[in-house]
Amino acid sequence: MPSKVICVLGMHRSGTSCLCGSLEEAGVYLGEVSRQARYNVRGNRENRDIMLLHENILAANGGSWCDPPETVLWSAKHRRVQQDILRFYTGQPLWGFKDPRTLFTLDSWLTAIPHLTLVGIYRHPLAVAQSLQHRNQLTIEKGLNLWTRYNRKLLYYQAKFGFPIISYDLPEPDLRQELAWLLRYLKLPDAAQGLQFFDPNLRHQQSPAESSLPEAVNTLLEQLANLASAHEASV
Repeated sequence: MPSKVICVLGMHRSGTSCLCGSLEEAGVYLGEVSRQARYNVRGNRENRDIMLLHENILAANGGSWCDPPETVLWSAKHRRVQQDILRFYTGQPLWGFKDPRTLFTLDSWLTAIPHLTLVGIYRHPLAVAQSLQHRNQLTIEKGLNLWTRYNRKLLYYQAKFGFPIISYDLPEPDLRQELAWLLRYLKLPDAAQGLQFFDPNLRHQQSPAESSLPEAVNTLLEQLANLASAHEASV
């Protein structure tokens, strides 16, 4: 019986660490991941080898996390590194990973792990842009552009595979309800324990109730919200 492998998809600063930490608490093995960082008290929950692989792939294709290429090609060396990573998880019946860059490298993971289970999370573009401005000194305009590029990929893959997407902007009780549903949906062994990870005090950038966004950004946000709302209505 093949391992169950869960991949969290989402833009930087959008709650992916919170979601991945919740999965880990619920029984998903992540391996050696960051558990503390300057801009993330509980760490980003990313496997450094996967993150470095992705960054090297983006660089080999003329980009980086903050200037990702729309399409990427994996070299034979990249695939060998991927196989080394997969061997590390051999024997784990339930494991997972996350790295926002995965939105630009996902196709090769789907080839290597055909049964890969996907889940997504998004956050209001201004909250993300403000967080990137604070952490990386990016302009708000640059942050909104990046938000758009990453979340277009998220929508593309969601339309293709139909996986659930949740909003990190929800009020605490609603987000906890969404997380509870998602952990049950994934049939994780310690779903109740997974709800202990989320800490609302770690959401430093609040999503504005009203904001003026570029039309393309606003349209994308509405599409994501509609997907999340359709799911929330069934919870």
